[in-house]
Amino acid sequence: MLHSSLTLLLLVVIAYLLGSIPFGVIFAGLFAKKDIRELGSGNIGATNVTRVVGPLPGILTLLCDAAKGALGVVIAARVANHDSLSMMAAALAALIGHCYPIWLRFKGGKGVATGLGVFTALSPFAGLSALAVFIAIALAWRLASLGSIAAAASMPLFVYLFWAPGHAPPLVITFGTLFATGLVIFKHGANLQRLIEGTEPRLGGKKTEDDSG
Repeated sequence: MLHSSLTLLLLVVIAYLLGSIPFGVIFAGLFAKKDIRELGSGNIGATNVTRVVGPLPGILTLLCDAAKGALGVVIAARVANHDSLSMMAAALAALIGHCYPIWLRFKGGKGVATGLGVFTALSPFAGLSALAVFIAIALAWRLASLGSIAAAASMPLFVYLFWAPGHAPPLVITFGTLFATGLVIFKHGANLQRLIEGTEPRLGGKKTEDDSG
């Protein structure tokens, strides 16, 4: 029992540290020698990096933010023999690491790309379905934040539908997914307020604080 508890704790720490890697800060520094936290919206996610630094570092930030979340879950799956509690704990630790990274004094991103990574590792069809929701809504309304919120809100349904043929996900997966959804939406609080007020900037518009990542 003690061994399994220590293993779970180690997996959580590893996933959190992976999630805390600020790829947006790293790539903005490498490509433009700029601190992304002091430019645009100040967000470390892919959207702000793309707008301020350029498409290539933005894409790299998106891919690496997703990959670090997925890696935390994959490590947990391998070490803990696909134990649901261990995988979900690693998923949430990676997501929290991105949103509240120790390296940046706990001021991080909004968890969209990392959330996509962890849930694609947990349930590939659920992750891809949420990505489709994001793309469809972001393009239709030209609002990245609305697409991000909708994708996060749809994730519990997709995890339930695609967890395993004929089987509902374990309770730890269900409640963990709900927590992750709540965290991502919470991090988009300012965006939600602007959406309600009708002042949220659209894709292709001026560089302001509508970033998600």
